[in-house]
Amino acid sequence: MVVGSGPNGLAAAITLLEAGRSVLVLEAAEQPGGGLRSGELTEPGFRHDMCASVMAFAPVSPFLRRQSLRLLTPPAPLAHPLDGGAAVILDRSMEVTAAGLDRADRAAYCRRLGGLVSGAEAAFAALLAGPRLPQLALTGARFGVTPLLPAAGLARHAFQGERARALLAGCSAHGGLALTEPVSAAFGLVLQATAHAGGWPLASGGSQSVAASLVQRLLQLGGEIRCGEHVADLGHLPGRAVLLDLTPREVLRLAGSRLGVRYRRGLERYRYGPGAFKLDWALRGPVPWRNPACARAGTAHLGGTLAEIAAAEREVSQGRHALRPFVIFVQPSLFDPSRAPAGRHTAYAYCHVPNGSAVDMTGAIERQVERFAPGFRDLVLARSATGPAALEQHNPNLVGGDLNGGRQDLRQLFTRPLPRWSPYTTPDPRLYLCGQATPPGGGVHGMCGYNAARAALRRTLQ
Repeated sequence: MVVGSGPNGLAAAITLLEAGRSVLVLEAAEQPGGGLRSGELTEPGFRHDMCASVMAFAPVSPFLRRQSLRLLTPPAPLAHPLDGGAAVILDRSMEVTAAGLDRADRAAYCRRLGGLVSGAEAAFAALLAGPRLPQLALTGARFGVTPLLPAAGLARHAFQGERARALLAGCSAHGGLALTEPVSAAFGLVLQATAHAGGWPLASGGSQSVAASLVQRLLQLGGEIRCGEHVADLGHLPGRAVLLDLTPREVLRLAGSRLGVRYRRGLERYRYGPGAFKLDWALRGPVPWRNPACARAGTAHLGGTLAEIAAAEREVSQGRHALRPFVIFVQPSLFDPSRAPAGRHTAYAYCHVPNGSAVDMTGAIERQVERFAPGFRDLVLARSATGPAALEQHNPNLVGGDLNGGRQDLRQLFTRPLPRWSPYTTPDPRLYLCGQATPPGGGVHGMCGYNAARAALRRTLQ
């Protein structure tokens, strides 16, 4: 049995089916996919991703790269515009990217990422296998530095110019930590490497198509999935093993009495990261970037310099809202015409906010977009705003709007949800955890489910 049909739940089910086991997946929502769902959030004909959009890990995930997914790769993974019309373009080519940096930083950039990019298949297989501190330290040798450093410190130490520093800061901010915290640099280095190794693709037709492909594979293997099934009591579920694609809070609700006092108290102390405030737009035309090169990229980081991005994320980490938030902006319809009517476009953006925030960040986000794309607001036909509470209502695993399934700091990244030799196991030998609250954590890679299924095959289903 698998409870929950997000990418990790589906990955667990497929892995068990491929090992010759029978599998039933139960999903509370009317559609499978968890964070991989799409819909018309603004106006008819405009298709938006409700949560996950950019599939940065799909090309490097040992599980997802074996699946038949319909992915579209933009010419450039990322644009990072700066004031005055300049922009740093993170290209598929590491050398082309380096050529766009300040001269003093070009060799340092290639040296920092070269080993990981050239050995991407082996490196990401190690990192996504459920990273422990020794794994990260060993793989860090490929970076040329320890990835345990704070992003702000590494950026200032490794690079002399603002362009390379800003690029690393923006990628590091995806981790949801203040850029002065240990391990924040790891998120930036890993995301930059995925851009060079896989290109940060988008799902054709919306992220729902990724879920549809995984469900199709599940059915081909003889699995079964039932939507609209609310599980209230795990004790009545049949099966030799039950894998839970759930947040620790939901695990406690469903299985607390079966887990023992010590384990239960540990889950109660599990910490969640910042929430997200998300905007989706239906647009009259393409985004009017001040620098036209930004139209080559599927994603744009809107936050300016290292100092500004660090200040914005520090505000959130201290429970406040940034006046000039760091904004992650996606423009899928430039590369996927199926997302909008002819001549029209969609765009999507979010910024971090304190977990559970009720503050409307629409104005702050749109000011950041307008800063680098003057005239953007004039193109808006309709917008849909989704705060942390609405994100959680859409998917209960997004506790307080946390997209990463829990805070990913130095302690909790390696012991999520609790320190155990196998973090996917529980005191109940029949129950396993396979959600984002297990290693390797947030992102659409399916590896939490894949790793949990392998643990179940070794421990219970051998």
